[in-house]
Amino acid sequence: METESEPYVRLASLRQLHQVMADMNTARSLADTLQTVADGAVNALGYELACVNLVRPDGDLVVAALAGNPAAEALITGRVGSRESWERRLSMGERWGDLVFIPHTEGWVLDDDDVPQWYTDGPAPRFEDEWHPADRLFAPMYAPGPQGGGTSGELIGVLSVDRPRNGRLPGAWGREALQMYAFQAAIAISNARLRANMQRALVRLEREQQALRASEESFRQAFEYAPSGMAIAEMGGDQHGRILRTNDALCRLLGRPASAMRRYSFSDLVHPEDIGTLLRTSAEGGRAELRLGRRDGTYVWVSLRNSVVADAADGPRFLLTHVEDIEERKRRELQLAHRASHDSLTGLPNSAELRARLSARLCQRSTSPHPAEAGIESQDAAFGHPAFDSVGHGFAFPPPAEAYDAYDHHVHTVAPAADRDDGTKGLAVLFCDLDGFKSINDRFGHNAGDAVLIEVARRLSNGVRDGDTVARLGGDEFVILADGLGRADAQDLAVRLRNEIIQPIRAEGRAVRVGASFGIGWAHCGMTADEVLKSADERMYVEKRSRPKQHRRAG
Repeated sequence: METESEPYVRLASLRQLHQVMADMNTARSLADTLQTVADGAVNALGYELACVNLVRPDGDLVVAALAGNPAAEALITGRVGSRESWERRLSMGERWGDLVFIPHTEGWVLDDDDVPQWYTDGPAPRFEDEWHPADRLFAPMYAPGPQGGGTSGELIGVLSVDRPRNGRLPGAWGREALQMYAFQAAIAISNARLRANMQRALVRLEREQQALRASEESFRQAFEYAPSGMAIAEMGGDQHGRILRTNDALCRLLGRPASAMRRYSFSDLVHPEDIGTLLRTSAEGGRAELRLGRRDGTYVWVSLRNSVVADAADGPRFLLTHVEDIEERKRRELQLAHRASHDSLTGLPNSAELRARLSARLCQRSTSPHPAEAGIESQDAAFGHPAFDSVGHGFAFPPPAEAYDAYDHHVHTVAPAADRDDGTKGLAVLFCDLDGFKSINDRFGHNAGDAVLIEVARRLSNGVRDGDTVARLGGDEFVILADGLGRADAQDLAVRLRNEIIQPIRAEGRAVRVGASFGIGWAHCGMTADEVLKSADERMYVEKRSRPKQHRRAG
């Protein structure tokens, strides 16, 4: 929602803001509520970045949720700023009602305090109400007071926002909307905390007093007859993760009876490629998308959402997992991803996918000093995520130390010797250009040309090994990536593929023939993907010119 001025606020903007506020009050957990608050500031209020800083029991504020920049989220979520530093911030700058605005002319004094932050530098504003990258805008969130006032309670957190999408300081409507949003967010967060405390209290009472049969029956009904899958598992001890109970929906989804499900844990059912995702999924509010095995040996994509049934005295005891079937959505996502990376005519990997696969095998050595050599000792730099600069808020860590040691674990790609067969196996790049293809298009039309390209793609795919890549670079050009070949092997492969291509092809009811010229290049670390392809392309043209024209054209 843009920060519009009254009386020109669009009804759609108000509806969007209303929906976000409704979502805040219907989130399933405190973690979901905090993330919804951050997402709403981005999606409904028109800011590019938003951060929820939550007051901890010790008074300091922790970055509990961030929206608008995944890199920033990975780097500063969970980091803590002292209460003293926050009180200093909230006492500075300009007061916009309950909001605090610190312009870039004053905010530089905060650059070195301990509050997790992001900012970028930039030129001076060109006009009076232009937003500067180093401007800061905070919306304190207070717990509702006894009389329902917005600021009469204690501070529970601060919502910080940055970079309005229209590039201007928020006007009267934008300020009022942000202040109202922070007030509603405080209520939602307080309610979420209250619900969490009430849930823990109910669990404790249920363990201590078996007389709460009505509550147990209510839970049983909701669990058993939920339209999506539900499971309860052990948490902690030798039987950690063992499934204790499942509902009918989960049994139907996996095609397994409830009695059989009790012999498994989720780690037994998850697809081998997704076990890491499962292990990284936290218990409290954790979410994951992965594949679970059915009884017939197939796998189904599901969304897992965890919550903990905990005891305040003895700690967590049971894990409640909600399982939702997302097979159809995942199928659509995979189809879209396939279309983006594959040629629509032949079904082969396209130029972008070819370059991605080739680049994945090559490395470029950096001349930057190792962190130890540069005297960098901060442990915060080892998150394993790339640093961000202009798109983030200046929380620019140096690259992690692991990045400098990547070559210790990388198997370098080398090329066989050019003048002899020394037994070296390398990554061969065969650049294929069809001979006589244009005449088929001119004489018989593009439908015939398309049929030829499809058949050539099929023959090339059938003529290589499993694991090799056949891609369509564009037009009548194809590229084959074949790893583990020597020079003689690559020449033999080119000859075999050419012999396959020159066989007659049925197109539009007639037999046509095309030839093929192959250039063989070799990839090795230190080259870029474009350099490798250019090398193979040049060798293809040398080979094309060296052959008589009648041998290049096959029909």
